[in-house]
Amino acid sequence: MNRTVGKRIAGGALALAVVAGVAVTAVIVSEADRDPGAPGWKFPPAVSAKGSGQETSGLRGMLLPYTEGAGGYSRGPDVEGYGSDVELSGREATALRKQAITGLPPATRRKMDDLIDKAHISGMAMRSYASIDSWSVDGKHTFTVDFQLVRMGDLDTVRAQAAGQKSLFSGFGVFRKGPAIKGHKEAGCFLTPKDTKEKIDEMFCSAAEGDVLVDVEVAGHQPLDRNAIALFIERQLDRIKEPGKAV
Repeated sequence: MNRTVGKRIAGGALALAVVAGVAVTAVIVSEADRDPGAPGWKFPPAVSAKGSGQETSGLRGMLLPYTEGAGGYSRGPDVEGYGSDVELSGREATALRKQAITGLPPATRRKMDDLIDKAHISGMAMRSYASIDSWSVDGKHTFTVDFQLVRMGDLDTVRAQAAGQKSLFSGFGVFRKGPAIKGHKEAGCFLTPKDTKEKIDEMFCSAAEGDVLVDVEVAGHQPLDRNAIALFIERQLDRIKEPGKAV
């Protein structure tokens, strides 16, 4: 696979990560019929929960709060068109995942719908952050981080999906290996193919913490500050692992 194709895939990588069982998806798509069919799902209006980013309870409370000052993280750009800080019910999150696969062939979409239903999603929380860099007046050292937490009813499903996403990125053969996340050896991070013509770097990570699937998307000017990003992701995963822990 060439770098151009790799870039195109990377551009929709988080959308792929949103789909249940992406490792299974790769197999299903490779065997699927190619009739695109007509999308058969209409996503119901979502109820956004726009708050201060300082919540301490529920799935949304597992997300790191916004902070101030040098080295902190302020509110980032909108995520999926819902704003920078949102929580969805299980029904809304399931609908969002099904919406992501409406472009697949009908037979494939039916199989994926079934996989998504079997995940028993009970909720989703999304929050975006922008790094606060005291020594970057031009913004070139600033990066954004989007976290997506999805709670499911089955621990094995969460682990399988995180492992599947890691395997899928590895299998493409074009993504650069991202930083390791201290204390979370099963987490997988990948960077988009290096391209001197591109000024923006992107990184995608996936991890499983208990019954929560964690997907991360990072974007910023080349080169990304991998150490700072890895530490931020580590803090987020630690917070989910030990609810209420001050991180």
